[in-house]
Amino acid sequence: MRVALLTREYPPEVYGGAGVHVEYLARELARVADVTVHCWGAERSAVPGGPAVAAYRPWDALAGTDPSAAALQAFSIDLSMAAGVAGADLVHSHTWYANLGGHLAKLVHGVPHVATVHSLEPMRPWKREQLGGGYELSSFAERTALESADAIIAVSTAHLEEILACYPAIDPARTSVIYNGIDSNEYRPDGATDVLERHGIDPARPTVLFVGRITRQKGLIHLLDAAAAIDPEAQLVLCAGAPDTPEIAAEIAMRLEGVRSARSGVVWIEQMLPKPDVIQLLTHATVFACPSIYEPMGIVNLEAMACETAVVATAVGGIPEVVEDGVTGLLVSYEAEEGGTGTPVDPARMAADLAARINELLADRARATALGLAGRVRAIEHFGWDVAARRTLGLYERLVP
Repeated sequence: MRVALLTREYPPEVYGGAGVHVEYLARELARVADVTVHCWGAERSAVPGGPAVAAYRPWDALAGTDPSAAALQAFSIDLSMAAGVAGADLVHSHTWYANLGGHLAKLVHGVPHVATVHSLEPMRPWKREQLGGGYELSSFAERTALESADAIIAVSTAHLEEILACYPAIDPARTSVIYNGIDSNEYRPDGATDVLERHGIDPARPTVLFVGRITRQKGLIHLLDAAAAIDPEAQLVLCAGAPDTPEIAAEIAMRLEGVRSARSGVVWIEQMLPKPDVIQLLTHATVFACPSIYEPMGIVNLEAMACETAVVATAVGGIPEVVEDGVTGLLVSYEAEEGGTGTPVDPARMAADLAARINELLADRARATALGLAGRVRAIEHFGWDVAARRTLGLYERLVP
């Protein structure tokens, strides 16, 4: 079977969970099918034994600095991808950046279109800050592609419920849930300390770690609000970069300056680090903090669990399907305001609850260690990429007998 995977992100240009998903899914599928990844960016060579790769750039005529230009550029890549997948038996798109390409390929080439939904535009209204009028285009692309797709994959049960609520025209019979996975051979404890030392992190001091993009979705602002109440003996390490907008970057920088003036041991790593560096940071963290206000599943929690680190996370979206409260980590209840902005009903209470749960584990290192060990067991037993690939291939085979 010839499969075309359509995605914005693919190594080495990966900045979020969707890119991680495609990287590992493509690797597993390439063992059993003829797979080509169609992605954005610079030309890149295929990894030996892995899928073929075709890269696309936006049309020069659409270059511009207006935020909406980014959406138009995405559409130009979608058109190029739709032409480039000729000969495939099936196309499988990931995120709105590539969904329209999958939809157009279905129409032009008469092949089935599978769409994996990693997030939903109606659930992320703050994206308007980043895209301007382009948010209307991203919403159009997502809605059009999903309502017409032959099959839709959600990455958690909670996320599937959101998909059907946002797009009631979708037939539930065309949907399925296939969890994200983790490579537990790659994501495993790393006892070295060179990365910590390079960034001024004390290996002997307890650490609360955040890893994620600077976006409303990841809730970093709420962790910063909680910082004053977190045990002052702990370091607060923020591996946070790739801000959505200059405005949110400035907001985080200002808030972080206030945190630094109030406590010691605050380390801000502004760039997106290589995977081995992140693995070492995860390994040595006492607690991994995930304060997201929207998270269809949250691969980063799996990454922390595989590195034997206890997780404190908000109970949103698919996170409770990954982090087992009291077994592999601790969950913080979360209630959002009506209107779909994701804003907590009581931000002060959310920050206080985050700090309280983090402090529980900082005060009981033995418990934190036990939760971390249980997390790795759960990651291995329930979230292998081989399982995700087998289920995905089974779906393909139902569409292409």
